[in-house]
Amino acid sequence: MASRAKRCIDVLGATMLLGLLLVLLPLVALAIKIDSRGPVFHVQQRVGLHGRTFRMYKLRSMTCTAEADGLARWTFPGDPRVTRLGRLLRASHLDEVPQGLNILRGEMSLVGPRPERPELVVELMQQFAQFEQRLVVRPGLTGQAQVRHCYTSAVEDWHGKLAHDLDYVRAGSLRGDLPILTSTVMQVLRLKGL
Repeated sequence: MASRAKRCIDVLGATMLLGLLLVLLPLVALAIKIDSRGPVFHVQQRVGLHGRTFRMYKLRSMTCTAEADGLARWTFPGDPRVTRLGRLLRASHLDEVPQGLNILRGEMSLVGPRPERPELVVELMQQFAQFEQRLVVRPGLTGQAQVRHCYTSAVEDWHGKLAHDLDYVRAGSLRGDLPILTSTVMQVLRLKGL
């Protein structure tokens, strides 16, 4: 019953996000094109529920040559690969809005551990024996670690983030999702993204 209710909330939230995207896309797409060369959308492989990979959608906030050599890199505060407009998109979390499509497709949820890139998952599984436990729930657009922990820009930052993710996996509930969503909205309004 709870999982059905969570899915209904996910679909409602995703529909609202995609409605927002439709309204903003013409302006944001033009701004992205004016700001830097490259596509409007950025598509990345991410690891989701039970270790399955899926294509995650974002508005492009980095230069199109950010990983020209094909190597996955951590993003960090002040990262020079982030474009001028990308800084605003990340601060407002507008770059994440296209993930409403991932939520509608059932690849993500509104709340859960953030999905990571396959290359980084391999590294993190080698470093943290419990990492795989976070893959037993659908990844989220936002999560407990996102609102209660610092941004992870290196493996060393993962100790605290993983503790929050595992706490969510063990005790996550619809009632627990509400404060996470509220905190996320407050972060968005205060432009607290990276």
